[in-house]
Amino acid sequence: MQDLIEELQWRGMIQDIMPGTKEQLKKEMTTAYIGFDPTADSLHIGSLVPIILLIHLQKAGHKPIALVGGATGMVGDPSGKSEERNLLSEDVLNHNVACVKAQLEKFLNFDASKPNAAEMANNYDWFKNISFLDFIRDTGKHITVNYMMAKDSVKKRLNSEAGMSFTEFTYQLVQGFDFYWLYKNKNCKLQMGGSDQWGNIVTGTELIRRKDGGEAFAFTCPLIKKADGGKFGKTEKGNVWLDAGKTSPYQFYQFWLNANDIDAEGWIKIFTFLDMPTIDTLIAEHKTDASKRLLQKTLAKEITIFVHGQEEYNKAIETTEKLFANNTAAAEDLSEEDLNNMEGIVKYNFAAEKIKASIAVIDLLVETAIFPSKGEARKMIQNGGLSINRKKVEQPEFKIEPSLLLHNKYLLVQKGKKNYYLITCN
Repeated sequence: MQDLIEELQWRGMIQDIMPGTKEQLKKEMTTAYIGFDPTADSLHIGSLVPIILLIHLQKAGHKPIALVGGATGMVGDPSGKSEERNLLSEDVLNHNVACVKAQLEKFLNFDASKPNAAEMANNYDWFKNISFLDFIRDTGKHITVNYMMAKDSVKKRLNSEAGMSFTEFTYQLVQGFDFYWLYKNKNCKLQMGGSDQWGNIVTGTELIRRKDGGEAFAFTCPLIKKADGGKFGKTEKGNVWLDAGKTSPYQFYQFWLNANDIDAEGWIKIFTFLDMPTIDTLIAEHKTDASKRLLQKTLAKEITIFVHGQEEYNKAIETTEKLFANNTAAAEDLSEEDLNNMEGIVKYNFAAEKIKASIAVIDLLVETAIFPSKGEARKMIQNGGLSINRKKVEQPEFKIEPSLLLHNKYLLVQKGKKNYYLITCN
């Protein structure tokens, strides 16, 4: 058995670990699970860490279970949250569970002929048959309120203005029962998760010990943070999703490509399966000439192929080159197909009538909402940060005339270094 814990430690993927976990993993093929929250119909890149943990677990010869919280999704987890979230209807939850399940099946090996084949589970399958009275009698009596109150996630919420509902207070007991059920029915001895889940996970091991006299194990990985203090996985447009319909492969690729040097050095260990010598070499090469952005390019390539496949990665590169790398080429050389197929470019329609004579560039920029005000547009032009059809606009008084239109209908606008807009004049 490959030493899973050592592998994860050098990658920076272990925060808390229960004594005996490493020994258990060395002793025998161990079944382990991670829970996934079905509050949306797609996972986002924050979910990549638990997915990758399960893949490492399976590669090391152990058996992964991906648990989708069809029941716990109805309750709401207070961990790391300042207020209670909205509860979802059963229909929405079922739809989300099905979508999340389909995504997870892309990443793990479910070949039933293998002894460590991955399995999917939905905790609604066992909770739907348990009555409230049965639950508080058979499970609730094993965990004291004192024990539950001592958890950080509970303390923070009890001391907050919002307080905490009984529903959320019971969450750790419900999640703890998941571990107990999987222990009893699937011989699952290990739970993994983010560090904000430590309290809930330990409740599970405690329930197994008190209710069954059994021994279970746990470890967590650190929550991913950005070096600049920004929230990982968030952009101006919101979450970076794994669903290509919500975040295009080009936008997904760009997220990783735009990582700063400190983040890229940490993320390449966590989000790729490259080995230690390869990563050490990449980091050393990057440090000799950071301007080549070798770490970012490798990280973006590996993770885009992993999530979206080689073909979508190739398309993302093509779009990137057309927009950025090859912007010395004249805009006039871009075909209509090139302009319309560029992913990640914001598109606006504009009345061709307004350009017939000519229109001040500042008026155009404000009317298309590329800039919120004329003052901001003027400032950007004066600072040399605006280009039309890849030619810098020097004066705020510049006029847009019909002769400027590419293929008699398009204007390619660049604001700053990374923001591109395609205006179609109909």
